[in-house]
Amino acid sequence: MAAKEKKRTFWNFADSFEGDKVVWIIVLLLVLISIVCMFSSSSRLLRDGMTRLDLVKSQLLVVLAGLGVIIVLYNIKNIGFFRWFSKWGFLLSFVLLGLLDAHVSLPFIKAVNINNAWRILTIAGFQVHVFEVVKVAMVLYLAWAMDALKQGKIRWPEQLFWKKACYLYLPFLLIFVMIIPGSNSSALIIGLLMYVMILLGGGNFKDMAILGAAGIAAIAIIFGLYSATKSKEHPWFERIGTGISRVFEDKDWERQAVDSPRGTIAWQEAIDAIRQPYSAKIAVKQGGLLGKGPGQSTQRYVVPDMSEDYMYSFIIEEYGLVGGLMVIFLYVSLLARGSIIARNCGNDHYAKLTVAGLCLLITGQAFLHMFVNADIGPMTGQTLPLISHGTSAFLCFSVAFGIILSFSRIATRRIERETRAAAPLVEMHETAAVEDRLGDLDAFESGQIENDLTDNGYDL
Repeated sequence: MAAKEKKRTFWNFADSFEGDKVVWIIVLLLVLISIVCMFSSSSRLLRDGMTRLDLVKSQLLVVLAGLGVIIVLYNIKNIGFFRWFSKWGFLLSFVLLGLLDAHVSLPFIKAVNINNAWRILTIAGFQVHVFEVVKVAMVLYLAWAMDALKQGKIRWPEQLFWKKACYLYLPFLLIFVMIIPGSNSSALIIGLLMYVMILLGGGNFKDMAILGAAGIAAIAIIFGLYSATKSKEHPWFERIGTGISRVFEDKDWERQAVDSPRGTIAWQEAIDAIRQPYSAKIAVKQGGLLGKGPGQSTQRYVVPDMSEDYMYSFIIEEYGLVGGLMVIFLYVSLLARGSIIARNCGNDHYAKLTVAGLCLLITGQAFLHMFVNADIGPMTGQTLPLISHGTSAFLCFSVAFGIILSFSRIATRRIERETRAAAPLVEMHETAAVEDRLGDLDAFESGQIENDLTDNGYDL
């Protein structure tokens, strides 16, 4: 009689998902945290008569769109599709950054200046955070380029050095320099990410030395251009001045706030300078072990970017150290699972680099966000992946997770094939010998062997 078909339950449905189930759990937990936190994280997001329920509905739509992107990419079984798409990552980044740096203003596409920084393109009414797109696109491109160079698939130019110059060195420098006008921190983060990608891809000492020297030279030239034009109304690379002031500023804003009479310009200037980092630390301190509880945050009324740049301090304020540690655990788990997936991608160099690069991108940005919230280092404006508010950033990280899950699916199938092909621990022809040994064990336990030995003259 044929075996009865298993009754369809939730758990059977969950078992039907291929790929790394731990990554699936991480994704679902992060988006659930995002929805819960968005309900009470910032009143600044409420406008035009919106209620907090409207805010949750809006975030829920973004989450559903992100999950849709993840599921679509997860269901793409052909790794060749990702490989083909990845080779256009540099061109996509170059075009978007070019439009941003040119401050394009056309009916259907327009560069937007927010807080004296050019970071966003409005395309047909939809805001695209260009740097978030570039992060993912350049990870994919460098994974493709390193794999293509290793496999000898790039035929022009003929010399290996010029191949690396055209496909690695030049894209690295161009993207790094083009990001600086909009954000020093993003330029350093993306530049470091690209550098690590090339190192993971097999870059030798010469490659890394050339890239490092080229990056330092580019920074020196940009700093020189800024220094030569900073007296003008619109100096070149104006964001360099902002970065220098954040890193090397030695002004004691706290002392100025204490010493200046309340309500004066000097007092207000000092309060504005310390409001966000100090309020974030206050939120962490007041959170304690278990937090104030959902919706009980008070610092959300002080920090305007609580739902974006300071989301982690908000989580600790409302959910305490326990909630903060849970978020850390999720990102660390992703990094651990990513290393397992990369190891099980077989000899596919491209898949290994892609998974490793995307996991490093997500976890690296998450911990950088946490460091800023703890006031370790200057403010960078990096969001908490898949939790912080921001549609384009959420969708970009959804693309990253979708690709990781798709490649984990490939890795899982490879593991299953290798398991089936592996030799059994006990060969079939040894079955009889094993049965004999088991028979001897039964005889010993029953006392039969002891009696036989005694009858034959052995002293037990």
